[in-house]
Amino acid sequence: MSESLIYELSSPGRRGTPTPKLDVPEAELPAGLVREDLPLPEVSEIEVVRHFLRLSQLNYAIDKGIYPLGSCTMKYNPKINEVTARLPGFTGAHPHQPEGLAQGALRLMYELQEHLAKIGGFAGVTLQPAAGAQGELVGVLIMRAYHRARGDTQRDTILVPDSAHGTNPASTSMSGLRVVQIPSDKRGNVDLDALRSQVCDRVVGLMITNPNTLGLFEENIEEIVGIVHGCGGLVYGDGANMNALIGVVRPGDIGIDVMHYNLHKTFSTPHGGGGPGAGPVGVAAHLIDFLPDPVVVREGTDAEPHYRFHRPSQSIGRVRSFWGHFGILVRAYTYIRMHGSEGLRNVAEHAVLNANYLRCRVRDTYHVPYDRMCMHEFVAEGRISGTGSTAMDVSKRLIDYGVHPPTMYFPLIVHDALMIEPTETEPLRTVDAYAETLLRIAEEAVSDPALLHEAPHVAPVRRLDEVQAARTPVLRYRRQP
Repeated sequence: MSESLIYELSSPGRRGTPTPKLDVPEAELPAGLVREDLPLPEVSEIEVVRHFLRLSQLNYAIDKGIYPLGSCTMKYNPKINEVTARLPGFTGAHPHQPEGLAQGALRLMYELQEHLAKIGGFAGVTLQPAAGAQGELVGVLIMRAYHRARGDTQRDTILVPDSAHGTNPASTSMSGLRVVQIPSDKRGNVDLDALRSQVCDRVVGLMITNPNTLGLFEENIEEIVGIVHGCGGLVYGDGANMNALIGVVRPGDIGIDVMHYNLHKTFSTPHGGGGPGAGPVGVAAHLIDFLPDPVVVREGTDAEPHYRFHRPSQSIGRVRSFWGHFGILVRAYTYIRMHGSEGLRNVAEHAVLNANYLRCRVRDTYHVPYDRMCMHEFVAEGRISGTGSTAMDVSKRLIDYGVHPPTMYFPLIVHDALMIEPTETEPLRTVDAYAETLLRIAEEAVSDPALLHEAPHVAPVRRLDEVQAARTPVLRYRRQP
Protein backbone atom coordinates (compact mmCIF):
# COMPACT_ATOMS: atom_id res chain seq x y z
CA MET A 1 0.00 0.00 0.00
CA SER A 2 2.98 2.30 0.47
CA GLU A 3 3.23 2.83 -3.28
CA SER A 4 -0.52 2.90 -3.98
CA LEU A 5 -1.84 5.66 -6.17
CA ILE A 6 -4.51 7.96 -4.83
CA TYR A 7 -7.15 6.39 -7.09
CA GLU A 8 -6.42 2.95 -5.64
CA LEU A 9 -7.08 4.26 -2.13
CA SER A 10 -10.53 5.49 -3.09
CA SER A 11 -13.55 4.05 -1.31
CA PRO A 12 -17.15 5.14 -2.00
CA GLY A 13 -18.51 7.59 0.55
CA ARG A 14 -15.21 8.70 2.06
CA ARG A 15 -14.47 12.39 2.21
CA GLY A 16 -11.56 14.49 3.42
CA THR A 17 -13.59 17.34 4.87
CA PRO A 18 -17.26 18.26 5.23
CA THR A 19 -18.45 20.93 2.86
CA PRO A 20 -20.29 23.92 4.34
CA LYS A 21 -24.00 24.37 3.81
CA LEU A 22 -24.76 26.29 0.62
CA ASP A 23 -25.50 29.96 1.16
CA VAL A 24 -26.26 30.56 -2.53
CA PRO A 25 -28.75 28.87 -4.88
CA GLU A 26 -27.58 25.51 -6.18
CA ALA A 27 -26.68 25.49 -9.87
CA GLU A 28 -25.88 22.82 -12.43
CA LEU A 29 -22.30 22.54 -13.62
CA PRO A 30 -21.80 23.35 -17.31
CA ALA A 31 -21.98 20.28 -19.51
CA GLY A 32 -18.64 18.61 -20.07
CA LEU A 33 -16.88 20.33 -17.14
CA VAL A 34 -16.50 17.02 -15.28
CA ARG A 35 -16.04 13.91 -17.40
CA GLU A 36 -18.24 10.97 -16.44
CA ASP A 37 -15.43 8.51 -17.23
CA LEU A 38 -13.00 10.25 -14.86
CA PRO A 39 -14.38 9.76 -11.35
CA LEU A 40 -12.63 11.72 -8.64
CA PRO A 41 -11.09 9.66 -5.81
CA GLU A 42 -13.01 9.47 -2.56
CA VAL A 43 -10.47 9.46 0.26
CA SER A 44 -10.12 10.72 3.80
CA GLU A 45 -7.85 13.57 4.80
CA ILE A 46 -5.32 11.30 6.51
CA GLU A 47 -5.06 9.11 3.40
CA VAL A 48 -4.38 12.17 1.25
CA VAL A 49 -1.73 13.51 3.65
CA ARG A 50 0.03 10.18 3.95
CA HIS A 51 -0.09 9.56 0.22
CA PHE A 52 1.57 12.82 -0.75
CA LEU A 53 4.05 12.65 2.13
CA ARG A 54 5.17 9.22 0.90
CA LEU A 55 5.59 10.62 -2.61
CA SER A 56 7.64 13.55 -1.31
CA GLN A 57 9.96 11.16 0.54
CA LEU A 58 10.65 9.29 -2.69
CA ASN A 59 12.03 12.45 -4.28
CA TYR A 60 15.76 13.02 -4.26
CA ALA A 61 16.86 16.56 -3.42
CA ILE A 62 20.01 18.51 -2.66
CA ASP A 63 18.86 18.71 0.96
CA LYS A 64 19.06 14.89 1.13
CA GLY A 65 22.48 14.30 -0.42
CA ILE A 66 25.07 15.07 -3.07
CA TYR A 67 23.62 15.94 -6.46
CA PRO A 68 26.63 16.02 -8.81
CA LEU A 69 24.95 16.99 -12.07
CA GLY A 70 27.70 18.36 -14.28
CA SER A 71 26.64 21.46 -16.23
CA CYS A 72 23.52 21.92 -14.07
CA THR A 73 25.28 22.67 -10.77
CA MET A 74 22.85 21.44 -8.14
CA LYS A 75 24.42 23.18 -5.16
CA TYR A 76 23.03 23.69 -1.69
CA ASN A 77 20.67 26.65 -1.30
CA PRO A 78 21.35 28.47 2.02
CA LYS A 79 18.14 28.87 3.99
CA ILE A 80 18.84 32.53 4.73
CA ASN A 81 18.03 33.12 1.05
CA GLU A 82 14.53 31.78 1.65
CA VAL A 83 14.08 33.98 4.72
CA THR A 84 14.88 37.18 2.85
CA ALA A 85 12.82 36.21 -0.19
CA ARG A 86 9.81 35.79 2.11
CA LEU A 87 10.07 39.17 3.81
CA PRO A 88 6.62 40.80 3.63
CA GLY A 89 7.91 43.87 1.82
CA PHE A 90 9.11 41.67 -1.02
CA THR A 91 6.36 39.06 -1.17
CA GLY A 92 3.68 41.73 -0.87
CA ALA A 93 5.04 43.93 -3.64
CA HIS A 94 2.76 44.14 -6.67
CA PRO A 95 4.29 44.59 -10.13
CA HIS A 96 1.75 47.29 -10.98
CA GLN A 97 2.34 49.46 -7.93
CA PRO A 98 3.86 52.89 -8.59
CA GLU A 99 7.64 53.25 -8.57
CA GLY A 100 7.37 55.55 -5.56
CA LEU A 101 5.90 52.69 -3.52
CA ALA A 102 8.46 50.13 -4.73
CA GLN A 103 11.70 51.90 -3.87
CA GLY A 104 13.00 49.03 -1.71
CA ALA A 105 12.49 46.46 -4.46
CA LEU A 106 13.95 48.79 -7.09
CA ARG A 107 16.98 49.49 -4.92
CA LEU A 108 17.63 45.76 -4.56
CA MET A 109 17.37 45.28 -8.32
CA TYR A 110 19.68 48.22 -8.99
CA GLU A 111 22.29 47.01 -6.52
CA LEU A 112 22.09 43.46 -7.89
CA GLN A 113 22.68 44.88 -11.39
CA GLU A 114 25.73 46.72 -10.05
CA HIS A 115 27.09 43.68 -8.19
CA LEU A 116 26.75 41.42 -11.22
CA ALA A 117 28.35 44.05 -13.46
CA LYS A 118 31.31 44.37 -11.11
CA ILE A 119 31.69 40.59 -10.71
CA GLY A 120 31.71 40.04 -14.48
CA GLY A 121 33.56 43.19 -15.53
CA PHE A 122 30.65 44.65 -17.50
CA ALA A 123 29.19 48.12 -17.97
CA GLY A 124 25.53 47.17 -17.58
CA VAL A 125 23.21 44.30 -16.69
CA THR A 126 19.60 43.30 -17.37
CA LEU A 127 17.75 41.18 -14.81
CA GLN A 128 14.82 40.33 -17.08
CA PRO A 129 15.69 36.93 -18.60
CA ALA A 130 13.75 34.17 -16.87
CA ALA A 131 16.38 31.46 -17.36
CA GLY A 132 19.90 30.92 -18.62
CA ALA A 133 18.63 29.81 -22.01
CA GLN A 134 16.58 32.98 -22.36
CA GLY A 135 19.67 34.92 -21.31
CA GLU A 136 21.47 33.34 -24.25
CA LEU A 137 18.69 34.38 -26.59
CA VAL A 138 18.81 37.93 -25.24
CA GLY A 139 22.59 38.03 -25.72
CA VAL A 140 22.35 36.90 -29.34
CA LEU A 141 19.55 39.41 -30.03
CA ILE A 142 21.70 42.18 -28.57
CA MET A 143 24.63 41.19 -30.80
CA ARG A 144 22.36 41.05 -33.85
CA ALA A 145 20.86 44.46 -33.03
CA TYR A 146 24.34 45.98 -32.58
CA HIS A 147 25.46 44.91 -36.05
CA ARG A 148 22.23 46.01 -37.70
CA ALA A 149 22.48 49.42 -36.07
CA ARG A 150 25.93 49.76 -37.67
CA GLY A 151 24.64 48.71 -41.08
CA ASP A 152 26.34 45.28 -41.00
CA THR A 153 23.18 43.55 -42.17
CA GLN A 154 25.10 40.84 -44.02
CA ARG A 155 26.23 39.29 -40.74
CA ASP A 156 24.14 36.13 -40.26
CA THR A 157 26.44 33.54 -38.68
CA ILE A 158 27.20 32.53 -35.10
CA LEU A 159 30.23 30.32 -34.41
CA VAL A 160 29.64 27.72 -31.69
CA PRO A 161 32.38 25.38 -30.36
CA ASP A 162 31.44 21.71 -29.99
CA SER A 163 32.27 22.03 -26.29
CA ALA A 164 29.57 24.68 -25.74
CA HIS A 165 26.26 24.20 -23.97
CA GLY A 166 23.62 22.54 -26.14
CA THR A 167 21.26 25.50 -25.86
CA ASN A 168 23.71 27.79 -27.71
CA PRO A 169 22.79 26.50 -31.20
CA ALA A 170 19.10 26.63 -30.30
CA SER A 171 19.36 30.27 -29.19
CA THR A 172 21.15 31.09 -32.45
CA SER A 173 18.49 29.40 -34.59
CA MET A 174 15.67 31.14 -32.71
CA SER A 175 17.34 34.44 -33.56
CA GLY A 176 17.19 33.62 -37.29
CA LEU A 177 20.94 33.19 -37.54
CA ARG A 178 23.07 30.37 -38.94
CA VAL A 179 25.19 28.08 -36.74
CA VAL A 180 28.71 26.99 -37.67
CA GLN A 181 30.31 24.48 -35.30
CA ILE A 182 33.97 24.80 -34.34
CA PRO A 183 35.73 21.57 -33.23
CA SER A 184 37.92 21.10 -30.16
CA ASP A 185 41.62 20.31 -30.24
CA LYS A 186 43.37 17.45 -28.44
CA ARG A 187 43.52 19.39 -25.16
CA GLY A 188 39.83 20.23 -25.14
CA ASN A 189 40.27 23.84 -26.27
CA VAL A 190 38.74 25.55 -29.29
CA ASP A 191 40.73 24.55 -32.37
CA LEU A 192 42.33 27.86 -33.39
CA ASP A 193 43.00 26.86 -36.99
CA ALA A 194 39.38 25.82 -37.44
CA LEU A 195 38.26 29.11 -35.89
CA ARG A 196 40.49 31.16 -38.19
CA SER A 197 39.08 29.35 -41.22
CA GLN A 198 35.54 30.47 -40.37
CA VAL A 199 35.92 34.13 -39.40
CA CYS A 200 34.73 36.64 -42.02
CA ASP A 201 32.46 39.64 -42.42
CA ARG A 202 29.38 37.42 -42.13
CA VAL A 203 30.12 36.50 -38.50
CA VAL A 204 27.86 38.06 -35.88
CA GLY A 205 29.98 36.54 -33.16
CA LEU A 206 31.18 33.50 -31.25
CA MET A 207 29.29 31.85 -28.38
CA ILE A 208 31.83 30.30 -26.05
CA THR A 209 31.31 28.45 -22.78
CA ASN A 210 34.26 29.02 -20.47
CA PRO A 211 34.99 26.88 -18.57
CA ASN A 212 33.60 24.64 -21.29
CA THR A 213 31.42 21.57 -20.91
CA LEU A 214 34.52 19.42 -20.45
CA GLY A 215 35.11 21.42 -17.28
CA LEU A 216 38.23 22.98 -18.81
CA PHE A 217 39.34 26.60 -18.94
CA GLU A 218 40.02 27.75 -22.47
CA GLU A 219 43.81 28.13 -22.47
CA ASN A 220 43.74 30.43 -25.53
CA ILE A 221 40.76 32.54 -24.57
CA GLU A 222 42.46 35.89 -25.23
CA GLU A 223 43.63 34.73 -28.67
CA ILE A 224 40.13 33.43 -29.44
CA VAL A 225 38.62 36.80 -28.53
CA GLY A 226 41.20 38.57 -30.68
CA ILE A 227 40.45 36.40 -33.72
CA VAL A 228 36.70 37.06 -33.50
CA HIS A 229 37.09 40.78 -32.82
CA GLY A 230 39.50 40.92 -35.74
CA CYS A 231 36.70 40.13 -38.20
CA GLY A 232 34.34 42.61 -36.55
CA GLY A 233 32.43 39.97 -34.61
CA LEU A 234 31.43 39.95 -30.95
CA VAL A 235 32.12 37.34 -28.30
CA TYR A 236 29.27 35.92 -26.24
CA GLY A 237 30.33 34.26 -23.01
CA ASP A 238 28.05 31.53 -21.74
CA GLY A 239 28.44 32.30 -18.04
CA ALA A 240 26.71 29.15 -16.85
CA ASN A 241 29.98 27.93 -15.33
CA MET A 242 30.89 31.22 -13.68
CA ASN A 243 30.95 29.46 -10.31
CA ALA A 244 34.45 28.28 -11.24
CA LEU A 245 35.70 31.81 -11.98
CA ILE A 246 33.88 34.14 -9.61
CA GLY A 247 36.31 36.43 -7.80
CA VAL A 248 39.21 35.07 -9.88
CA VAL A 249 38.55 36.04 -13.51
CA ARG A 250 36.24 38.76 -14.85
CA PRO A 251 35.13 37.82 -18.38
CA GLY A 252 34.71 41.45 -19.38
CA ASP A 253 38.38 42.06 -18.64
CA ILE A 254 39.45 39.50 -21.25
CA GLY A 255 37.25 40.90 -23.98
CA ILE A 256 33.91 39.13 -23.60
CA ASP A 257 31.25 41.50 -24.97
CA VAL A 258 28.10 39.94 -23.52
CA MET A 259 27.45 37.13 -21.04
CA HIS A 260 24.58 35.61 -19.13
CA TYR A 261 24.71 34.37 -15.55
CA ASN A 262 22.82 31.32 -14.31
CA LEU A 263 21.81 32.48 -10.85
CA HIS A 264 21.20 28.90 -9.69
CA LYS A 265 24.69 27.81 -10.67
CA THR A 266 26.78 30.59 -9.24
CA PHE A 267 24.52 32.34 -6.76
CA SER A 268 22.65 29.41 -5.16
CA THR A 269 19.08 30.12 -6.20
CA PRO A 270 16.84 27.02 -6.46
CA HIS A 271 17.11 24.83 -9.54
CA GLY A 272 15.07 21.96 -10.85
CA GLY A 273 11.41 21.24 -11.38
CA GLY A 274 11.15 23.64 -14.27
CA GLY A 275 11.88 26.88 -12.44
CA PRO A 276 11.49 29.66 -11.71
CA GLY A 277 14.96 30.67 -12.78
CA ALA A 278 16.87 33.74 -13.82
CA GLY A 279 19.57 34.45 -16.38
CA PRO A 280 20.73 38.08 -16.08
CA VAL A 281 22.86 39.37 -18.95
CA GLY A 282 25.87 41.65 -18.65
CA VAL A 283 27.23 43.71 -21.54
CA ALA A 284 30.24 45.84 -22.36
CA ALA A 285 29.87 49.61 -22.76
CA HIS A 286 29.28 49.50 -26.53
CA LEU A 287 26.22 47.27 -26.06
CA ILE A 288 24.59 48.94 -23.06
CA ASP A 289 22.08 50.89 -25.19
CA PHE A 290 20.71 47.62 -26.59
CA LEU A 291 19.73 46.05 -23.24
CA PRO A 292 16.10 44.92 -22.86
CA ASP A 293 13.54 47.41 -21.61
CA PRO A 294 13.61 48.27 -18.75
CA VAL A 295 16.67 48.45 -16.51
CA VAL A 296 16.72 50.15 -13.11
CA VAL A 297 18.61 53.43 -12.77
CA ARG A 298 19.43 55.53 -9.74
CA GLU A 299 18.87 59.29 -9.53
CA GLY A 300 19.06 61.91 -6.81
CA THR A 301 21.74 62.17 -4.15
CA ASP A 302 23.39 59.64 -1.87
CA ALA A 303 21.31 61.03 0.97
CA GLU A 304 18.05 60.89 -1.00
CA PRO A 305 18.36 58.42 -3.85
CA HIS A 306 15.46 57.61 -6.15
CA TYR A 307 15.18 54.49 -8.31
CA ARG A 308 13.15 54.16 -11.48
CA PHE A 309 12.80 52.04 -14.62
CA HIS A 310 14.61 53.21 -17.74
CA ARG A 311 14.39 52.21 -21.40
CA PRO A 312 17.81 52.04 -23.14
CA SER A 313 17.91 54.13 -26.32
CA GLN A 314 18.27 51.21 -28.78
CA SER A 315 16.67 48.53 -26.61
CA ILE A 316 15.79 45.18 -28.16
CA GLY A 317 12.49 45.54 -26.27
CA ARG A 318 10.84 43.56 -23.54
CA VAL A 319 11.73 39.90 -23.21
CA ARG A 320 9.29 38.86 -20.48
CA SER A 321 6.31 40.10 -18.50
CA PHE A 322 6.88 42.52 -15.64
CA TRP A 323 10.39 42.91 -14.21
CA GLY A 324 11.98 39.47 -13.79
CA HIS A 325 11.67 36.60 -11.33
CA PHE A 326 11.92 38.90 -8.36
CA GLY A 327 12.04 36.25 -5.61
CA ILE A 328 15.00 34.60 -7.35
CA LEU A 329 16.73 37.97 -7.61
CA VAL A 330 16.31 38.49 -3.86
CA ARG A 331 17.94 35.12 -3.19
CA ALA A 332 20.92 35.89 -5.42
CA TYR A 333 21.33 39.34 -3.86
CA THR A 334 21.33 37.76 -0.40
CA TYR A 335 23.97 35.22 -1.42
CA ILE A 336 26.27 37.92 -2.80
CA ARG A 337 25.91 40.18 0.25
CA MET A 338 26.39 37.29 2.68
CA HIS A 339 29.63 36.17 1.01
CA GLY A 340 31.29 39.42 0.03
CA SER A 341 34.18 39.50 -2.43
CA GLU A 342 36.45 37.19 -0.41
CA GLY A 343 33.70 34.66 0.17
CA LEU A 344 32.76 34.56 -3.51
CA ARG A 345 36.37 33.83 -4.45
CA ASN A 346 36.33 30.97 -1.93
CA VAL A 347 33.30 29.57 -3.76
CA ALA A 348 35.32 29.24 -6.96
CA GLU A 349 38.40 27.88 -5.22
CA HIS A 350 36.48 25.17 -3.39
CA ALA A 351 34.43 24.23 -6.46
CA VAL A 352 37.67 23.69 -8.39
CA LEU A 353 39.32 21.87 -5.48
CA ASN A 354 36.43 19.42 -5.04
CA ALA A 355 36.22 18.64 -8.75
CA ASN A 356 39.95 18.02 -9.14
CA TYR A 357 40.09 15.90 -5.99
CA LEU A 358 37.25 13.69 -7.22
CA ARG A 359 38.77 13.48 -10.71
CA CYS A 360 42.08 12.26 -9.28
CA ARG A 361 40.32 9.70 -7.08
CA VAL A 362 38.51 7.96 -9.95
CA ARG A 363 40.59 8.60 -13.10
CA ASP A 364 42.54 5.33 -12.88
CA THR A 365 39.23 3.44 -13.09
CA TYR A 366 37.07 5.75 -15.19
CA HIS A 367 39.00 7.07 -18.18
CA VAL A 368 39.16 10.88 -18.32
CA PRO A 369 39.88 11.75 -21.99
CA TYR A 370 41.00 15.32 -21.25
CA ASP A 371 42.93 14.60 -18.08
CA ARG A 372 44.30 17.99 -17.11
CA MET A 373 43.51 20.45 -14.38
CA CYS A 374 39.76 20.98 -14.52
CA MET A 375 37.63 23.72 -13.14
CA HIS A 376 34.31 23.01 -11.40
CA GLU A 377 33.56 19.69 -13.15
CA PHE A 378 35.16 16.96 -15.22
CA VAL A 379 34.03 14.43 -17.81
CA ALA A 380 34.90 10.74 -17.55
CA GLU A 381 33.88 7.76 -19.66
CA GLY A 382 31.31 5.56 -18.00
CA ARG A 383 32.50 2.37 -19.70
CA ILE A 384 34.25 -0.13 -17.44
CA SER A 385 36.98 -1.71 -19.56
CA GLY A 386 36.38 -5.35 -20.43
CA THR A 387 32.91 -5.58 -18.83
CA GLY A 388 30.40 -4.20 -21.32
CA SER A 389 29.05 -1.87 -18.65
CA THR A 390 28.02 1.60 -19.77
CA ALA A 391 27.45 5.05 -18.30
CA MET A 392 23.76 4.13 -18.03
CA ASP A 393 24.60 1.02 -15.97
CA VAL A 394 26.85 2.97 -13.62
CA SER A 395 24.27 5.71 -13.18
CA LYS A 396 21.41 3.30 -12.49
CA ARG A 397 23.54 1.43 -9.94
CA LEU A 398 24.34 4.70 -8.14
CA ILE A 399 20.64 4.98 -7.36
CA ASP A 400 20.85 1.74 -5.36
CA TYR A 401 23.49 3.37 -3.16
CA GLY A 402 21.19 6.27 -2.41
CA VAL A 403 23.11 8.94 -4.33
CA HIS A 404 22.21 10.83 -7.46
CA PRO A 405 23.90 9.95 -10.78
CA PRO A 406 25.89 12.60 -12.64
CA THR A 407 24.90 14.01 -16.02
CA MET A 408 25.10 11.31 -18.70
CA TYR A 409 26.02 11.30 -22.39
CA PHE A 410 26.96 14.97 -22.48
CA PRO A 411 29.03 16.52 -23.93
CA LEU A 412 28.72 14.45 -27.08
CA ILE A 413 32.43 14.72 -27.88
CA VAL A 414 33.14 12.21 -25.08
CA HIS A 415 31.86 8.69 -25.67
CA ASP A 416 29.65 7.30 -22.88
CA ALA A 417 30.18 10.50 -20.91
CA LEU A 418 29.71 10.96 -17.18
CA MET A 419 29.82 14.67 -16.42
CA ILE A 420 30.52 15.04 -12.70
CA GLU A 421 30.38 18.19 -10.56
CA PRO A 422 30.55 17.85 -6.77
CA THR A 423 30.20 21.67 -6.28
CA GLU A 424 31.86 23.68 -3.54
CA THR A 425 29.15 22.99 -0.96
CA GLU A 426 30.04 19.32 -0.39
CA PRO A 427 32.41 18.42 2.47
CA LEU A 428 35.41 16.14 1.97
CA ARG A 429 33.75 13.08 3.52
CA THR A 430 30.82 13.34 1.08
CA VAL A 431 33.14 13.63 -1.92
CA ASP A 432 35.17 10.68 -0.60
CA ALA A 433 32.02 8.62 -0.15
CA TYR A 434 30.93 9.37 -3.72
CA ALA A 435 34.34 8.37 -5.04
CA GLU A 436 34.25 5.12 -3.05
CA THR A 437 30.81 4.33 -4.44
CA LEU A 438 31.98 4.87 -8.03
CA LEU A 439 35.00 2.63 -7.44
CA ARG A 440 32.85 -0.05 -5.79
CA ILE A 441 30.49 -0.05 -8.76
CA ALA A 442 33.45 -0.54 -11.09
CA GLU A 443 34.44 -3.62 -9.07
CA GLU A 444 30.87 -4.92 -9.32
CA ALA A 445 30.97 -4.47 -13.08
CA VAL A 446 33.80 -7.00 -13.15
CA SER A 447 32.52 -9.46 -10.55
CA ASP A 448 28.77 -9.33 -11.30
CA PRO A 449 27.93 -7.49 -14.56
CA ALA A 450 24.24 -8.38 -14.32
CA LEU A 451 24.02 -6.39 -11.09
CA LEU A 452 24.70 -3.23 -13.08
CA HIS A 453 22.76 -4.18 -16.21
CA GLU A 454 19.58 -4.72 -14.14
CA ALA A 455 19.96 -1.77 -11.76
CA PRO A 456 18.33 -0.03 -10.03
CA HIS A 457 17.16 -2.74 -7.64
CA VAL A 458 15.76 -0.71 -4.73
CA ALA A 459 14.07 2.21 -6.50
CA PRO A 460 10.26 2.46 -6.67
CA VAL A 461 10.51 2.04 -10.45
CA ARG A 462 12.93 -0.39 -12.06
CA ARG A 463 14.82 0.32 -15.28
CA LEU A 464 12.49 1.58 -17.99
CA ASP A 465 12.58 1.05 -21.71
CA GLU A 466 13.46 4.66 -22.40
CA VAL A 467 13.08 4.38 -26.17
CA GLN A 468 9.53 3.10 -25.87
CA ALA A 469 8.76 5.58 -23.10
CA ALA A 470 9.67 8.41 -25.47
CA ARG A 471 7.88 6.98 -28.50
CA THR A 472 4.73 5.61 -26.86
CA PRO A 473 4.30 7.44 -23.55
CA VAL A 474 1.47 6.44 -21.22
CA LEU A 475 -0.11 9.75 -20.29
CA ARG A 476 -3.19 8.52 -18.45
CA TYR A 477 -3.40 6.30 -15.40
CA ARG A 478 -5.54 3.20 -15.77
CA ARG A 479 -6.03 0.95 -12.79
CA GLN A 480 -5.26 -2.67 -13.56
CA PRO A 481 -8.14 -5.12 -12.89
